[in-house]
Formats: sequence, structure tokens, C-alpha cells
Amino acid sequence: MILEKCREDMYHFLYHENGQVAIYDAVNPLSAGRRSLADHFAAREIQTLFIESACNDNRIIEENVRNVKISSPDYLGWNADDAVKHYLARIAAKIPHFETMDETDLNYIKMINAGEKVLVNNNNFGYLPNRIVFYLLNLHIKSRRIYFARAGTSKEDESYRADASLSLEGEEYAKALRDALVSYREEERQEVIALGGPDEPLRPMAIWTSTRRRTSETASYLQKRGFKLRQRAQMSQLNPGVCEKMSERAIRREYPDEVEKHEADPYHHRYPRAESYHDLAVRLEPIILELERERNDLLIIAHESVLRVLYGYLMACSTADIPKLKFPRNEIVEAG
Repeated sequence: MILEKCREDMYHFLYHENGQVAIYDAVNPLSAGRRSLADHFAAREIQTLFIESACNDNRIIEENVRNVKISSPDYLGWNADDAVKHYLARIAAKIPHFETMDETDLNYIKMINAGEKVLVNNNNFGYLPNRIVFYLLNLHIKSRRIYFARAGTSKEDESYRADASLSLEGEEYAKALRDALVSYREEERQEVIALGGPDEPLRPMAIWTSTRRRTSETASYLQKRGFKLRQRAQMSQLNPGVCEKMSERAIRREYPDEVEKHEADPYHHRYPRAESYHDLAVRLEPIILELERERNDLLIIAHESVLRVLYGYLMACSTADIPKLKFPRNEIVEAG
């Protein structure tokens, strides 16, 4: 049975893979079914937190269906309007059989109208549920574009400690980045108009960088065009520790045991006095929450290690893939 197999996978993740949070994604429409599920998990000493998203605003529902739901494989090749009608009919068919959460003894969060109101019941069992509540409070369903770009090369590009300014090559890169992004956004606007859309100004775009000179100087040419710049210390690159300025060949020669550990688990392994990608992700948690809250377009200019973690989060990449993500300096990567 599929549901039983799903639960077995969750148990394996929580008990044998050091998992902390497992997401059981199902409708669970009836109170009796939810209570049975909570009892089932409690018997295995697993705490259950239900999350219900309720909406009585038809505008929000249709906008969410149009922007998110019909992009699923179920609607591949469908006309957009037909797909929206079909999905709304599926929702209407489920409503008579759905019992909203009001069980006083269960732990749950109820989000109403995409975050206009949030109700929390019995959320009294520790740190992680409180972080989940905080995360949900920062979510929204507005469409926006997020762009990722490397910082330009600096005069001491291989140094972690040195806070060097951009090299001449880095300055030229920063100008090219400005021109390419401004041109791309205007072309997108003109395409919307050509397809019969409104002739409206572009959505505002902010720029986030670390506090390192090469990132803020890369953004400076866009800042001069009126884009707001915000520097964040948490967005500094991954600390390489003892491997700073060392070539791959030198690292393999000096630290063969560490290289073996790193190749076995590049996300969690850290070299001596260094950070792992997991450490970096923990450091970037406040940035990730702000990413979710941001409603305007956003350009992130940072070291490749930071871009890997933030892009990996937004695109649901596995921890095995994050350290391998590539961000060439001749590309602007878009997520939205």
C-alpha cells in the first residue's frame, strides 16, 4: 500500500538517517483520519504538527492555481484556462468532504488566505515547530524574479581573508552585468506588452550582497542606476579554513584523509578550521527567511558557495547536488 510505504520511508529517514523533520504531504480531510495519523506517529514517539491552508478569497485561489498548480505534470500540454477550470472543479469536489481543523488536542497551524491570518494550536513542544511557524509567517504567493550572479574578480581573488577591490577585469564584468540585466528586464517588459499585457513599469528590484568589497563594488554600477543595495554579513563566502589559497593538488597532497572524507560527503564535511556547506546553510537561514518574505525582484551577488546554497534551497536541490552547482561569470541565473 502506497501510504504505508510512504510512512516506512519516513521512519527510516527519522531513525536511520538523522532526519529531524519529515513532511507527510496528503489532504487528510477528515478529523478521524488526522487523529488516527497522530496516534500512529505518537506510538513511534514522533511528534505531529498539522498544517492547514484555508482560503475563502476566490481571487487568491485562482491566482495560485494559475501561477503554480497548473504547471504540474498533470497539466502538460493543457490550455491554461482549461487547466484552471479543471483544477478549480477538483477543489470544489473536495470541499463537501473536508472537515477544517478545530481539534483542541492536536498540534496544528492554520494559514488563512495565504497568510492574512495564522492560527496556532498547542504548539508547545520545542524549537523546530516554532521555527516552522516563523517560516510560514514569512511565506507569500506573489510572483517575483530572483537573479543570481557571481561577484567580479578581485585583485586577490583566491584569498578568503583579504577584502580586495575589483580588478580591472572585475570592473568590466560589473558593467557588463549591469547592461545585461537592465536590457533583459526591459525586453521582458516589452514582450508582455506585445502579447497584449499592460504597459506598466517594471517591478522594483533590490540587490543583496555580502559586506565584501568585491560584491558591493560589482553591484555599484546598478546602484548608480537607482537600484537599492543591501549588504549582509551572513552572505560571506564559505570559510575554506586551512585550505585557503591552496590548489586542489596541494590539498590532496597535504590532507589526503580529509579529501577522502570530503569526496564521500561534500555537503557535511569540513576541512580543518573551515565551514561545511551545512554550516553555511545554517548561517544563511535569516537570509532564506528574508528571501521568502521579499515581494519584489531581487539580484543576489555573492561568492559561488553562497549562490549554491541559496539557489539550491529555492530549486529544492539535494544536499548531494548543492556543492556541484556551477555559476559561470558569463551567466546570470534566474529563479522565479
